[in-house]
Amino acid sequence: MKKLLTLLALVGISFSAIADEGMWLLPYIKKMNEKDMKAHGCKLKAEDIYSAEKSSLKDAIVIFGGGCTGEIVSPNGLLFTNHHCGYDAIQKLSSVEHDYLKDGYWAMNHSEELPAEGLTVKFVRHIFDLTAEIMGSVPSTAGQEEYLKIVDANKKALIAQLEAKYPGMLVTIPSFFGGNQFFAFIYEEYTDVRLVGTPPSSIGKFGGDTDNWMWPRHTGDFSIFRVYAGKDNRPAAYSEENVPYKAEKWLDISLDGIEEGDFGMIMGFPGSTERYKTSYEIDYMLEVDNPQRIYIRGERQAILRKAMDADQAIRIKYDSKYAQSANYWKNSIGMSRGIEKLNVKAKKQALEAEFQAWAEANTLPEEGYIDALRLIAESQTEAKEQNATLQYLYEAFIQSIELIQTMLGVEDYEQFYKDYDADVDRAVAKRMFQIYKENNTILPSIYQKISEEFDDDINKYVDWLYDNSNFTSYEKYLAVKDAENRDELFAQDPALELAGSIVPIFQMLYNDTAKSEQKFGEGHRKYIDGLMKMNPKKAWASDANFTIRLTYGNVLPYSPADGVLYKHYTTLDGVMAKEDPTNPVEFTVPERLKELYYAKDYGQYADKSGNMPLAFLVNCDITGGNSGSPVMNNKGQLIGLAFDGNWEAMSGDVAFEPELQRTIAVDIRYVLFIVEKYGNAKWLIDELTIK
Repeated sequence: MKKLLTLLALVGISFSAIADEGMWLLPYIKKMNEKDMKAHGCKLKAEDIYSAEKSSLKDAIVIFGGGCTGEIVSPNGLLFTNHHCGYDAIQKLSSVEHDYLKDGYWAMNHSEELPAEGLTVKFVRHIFDLTAEIMGSVPSTAGQEEYLKIVDANKKALIAQLEAKYPGMLVTIPSFFGGNQFFAFIYEEYTDVRLVGTPPSSIGKFGGDTDNWMWPRHTGDFSIFRVYAGKDNRPAAYSEENVPYKAEKWLDISLDGIEEGDFGMIMGFPGSTERYKTSYEIDYMLEVDNPQRIYIRGERQAILRKAMDADQAIRIKYDSKYAQSANYWKNSIGMSRGIEKLNVKAKKQALEAEFQAWAEANTLPEEGYIDALRLIAESQTEAKEQNATLQYLYEAFIQSIELIQTMLGVEDYEQFYKDYDADVDRAVAKRMFQIYKENNTILPSIYQKISEEFDDDINKYVDWLYDNSNFTSYEKYLAVKDAENRDELFAQDPALELAGSIVPIFQMLYNDTAKSEQKFGEGHRKYIDGLMKMNPKKAWASDANFTIRLTYGNVLPYSPADGVLYKHYTTLDGVMAKEDPTNPVEFTVPERLKELYYAKDYGQYADKSGNMPLAFLVNCDITGGNSGSPVMNNKGQLIGLAFDGNWEAMSGDVAFEPELQRTIAVDIRYVLFIVEKYGNAKWLIDELTIK
């Protein structure tokens, strides 16, 4: 529920490394990973990857937007990321007259680079281990309430100190290993970011929802932006006087290509994993969490899809929203399938039995390890109904009905309404009201109004709501905003009445779960700490939390089923084979790309056999947030952009499956081929450092 509320509100470790699994903290690379990385084929020293004293690969890796990774690839702030990471910015810059999603866009000089309003890029400037400062005053026997009180006070004081030391920078101190370890991250945020180039969706999103999470893959999932700065190279608000950012570090690019077994590493910002999730939490995920999300989003997406297919203007408005929803929807389907197929719960239960035996034999009751699993189990059952209803309230109302969002706070109303259609939202609202009522016993008070004043007719109420609200268009919103009696008009608006019936229920239910959340926090913290004490020789990697990490492995094929072997790469041949005129949304091939293919006009980007490489596999450990991350070779040179995982290992956020888990990356040679040959933007190629 903590993740849900966040969405709403907007240690000694032994250093013995293992291969492949692990999203590793950069300050630990030398102790934990350097030797093993060299055994895998890496030619770099640890300080080449991360150094607190000098420039390193870390300095070329950025947070792109609010949930992706990007990499600087030139001394002039040129940045590569995924097409789906740039999708929202591209959509906002698009119109029916200039549909950059459909047609693509290529700047031919700096003056044609398009300001992407609201888009930011963050550089990691410093990383500090503050575990001792934060945890040093926490008694070993502290319960969760005492633990949180001490930790929160220590964090607050340290953040204040660091903000004073690094004025103008962003300071965060996230927790690791369930709250047993803490690092400070100091970021410098640049707010002038401009679109430089993007392929059309027929390349950047080739395969659409059908191929999402699937291999073999043939998606040119990339887009190009540039970071701009003030004359002093520091962050500055957008101005025509700003200049391209002078990069401290950028990635060289290799055209040597990949072979099976080659070393590969990825640095980026993985969002969230739950590798320490217990069998009790898996039960809740499979029984409640995933099924509800799949059902609710599926119902909404069907309405959006129908409207988008019928109207180009609607498609442009809702393309990004649909893609974001559908991605996690399909992820939840694959997650449940993978957990069940790969027998993840049984593996978790075996580990839990081992842990409990260790705790009872080696620890004292007051230390909390013996009760850790009991607390987690109780937390999953005590508030099961409340948590299920909370998810429904969030997914069906707060997340799905955009009119409600206008009541809960919108950063930019002009942009909000640019991508809003009241008729589409009205259709969504009718369905969401219905499915909520069908699946929940705790109803917001608005249902009483529907019963008493609208003869229990949901459609009649929703029509009345949208016909009478002043928040169904930008023009109506401005009229209220500028009116002398604005407060009165706002207070009387039926959208506020609707939001006011939902938020108190949400808050009540959340408060009801507070005790179970505290139990879970304490159990989770003690369980992870105990696991590390139980196996002190094992190299433990903390769950992802959108902080910069390194993962490494090798370019490898995989076998998803008996008699089936997938190669480790794909080529442009596969694009032509997948072309499907009956499914033009997902499998259209641009005429210019066909021309290049049939002429074999691949320039310097063809492989040794004369084919055009497109995507490849590496067994690195990534998750959401890693989208756009650089895949680098043993010299730290860019060879591809990570953009997806594979369907057969969708349980990977909960349990890493080394035989099946693969990262899908677009080959950098395909990226540059599209830029130069398709986009005719060779000036960008000339800006790169190609080895």
